[in-house]
Amino acid sequence: MMRNYPGDHYGGRIVDENMIVLRMRIRESKMLETRSEPPPNWMEWEKKYYANKGYDEDVCEALGFLQNYLMNMRPGFALGLIALIASNLIVSTGIAVFYAVKLAQIIILSAS
Repeated sequence: MMRNYPGDHYGGRIVDENMIVLRMRIRESKMLETRSEPPPNWMEWEKKYYANKGYDEDVCEALGFLQNYLMNMRPGFALGLIALIASNLIVSTGIAVFYAVKLAQIIILSAS
């Protein structure tokens, strides 16, 4: 009889689904299943870049740099920086949607 204790490998789940390593392994296994062929809708430079394994290395290096940079900051400053970037993203998205709606109104009114 197998018992699950609270500290016993997290109930059989050794890795978390959100881990970048797990995502890379899943992508690699899917690529092996499809004979390492990227999707046909990709552009030629994307296929070459992904085939050379440069994409995974660059993403891991960028995330590692970001994590290292944020971990060496004061917690309040890091959270403030993240909040500033998030608020800028929300505001710029809102402005883009506003102008898209304005453009759609102009096109609809001019077509009538």
